[in-house]
Amino acid sequence: MESQNKMIKAHLDKGLTITAWQALDFYDCFRLASRISDLKKAGYPVDKTMIELPNGKRVAQYFKVVS
Repeated sequence: MESQNKMIKAHLDKGLTITAWQALDFYDCFRLASRISDLKKAGYPVDKTMIELPNGKRVAQYFKVVS
């Protein structure tokens, strides 16, 4: 779990966004929302927006908040 947090944080630090499907594909992470919660609890500035996929489903897309 800790290494997933580090990988996801590094991903977001590059200015990239991530969805649950991407987290599963890139980092074998089945619980992205939990990893995001871990990062938030540690003080990492992350937020989400809801996006619509081509099939009409809506998913959360996480990004680093830059102030």
